[in-house]
Amino acid sequence: MKRKPKHPEDMTAAELAQATQELDKPYAFEKARPMTSAERAKERALRRGRPRIGQGAKKISISLERRLLKHADALAKKKGMKRSELIASFVAAGLRRTA
Repeated sequence: MKRKPKHPEDMTAAELAQATQELDKPYAFEKARPMTSAERAKERALRRGRPRIGQGAKKISISLERRLLKHADALAKKKGMKRSELIASFVAAGLRRTA
């Protein structure tokens, strides 16, 4: 199994110098090669961004009392959700109740 390399911030000066010695050579970019079709497809997927859910998302700005926001963040963390997902689920539940 291949070991994952250390992050540069976790390397000693000697390890960082060894890891970047290839970059000290002139014209290191000449060793570049065209991307494979799989790499190209992966890059296209990354450039597209988040996948669209439903009709897509719209960013809005709302104001919440600080204590309420703190409790909402704690609940979202407990449920393993993002804050926006939690708020969206509450809005959806409220809309279902009133319909």
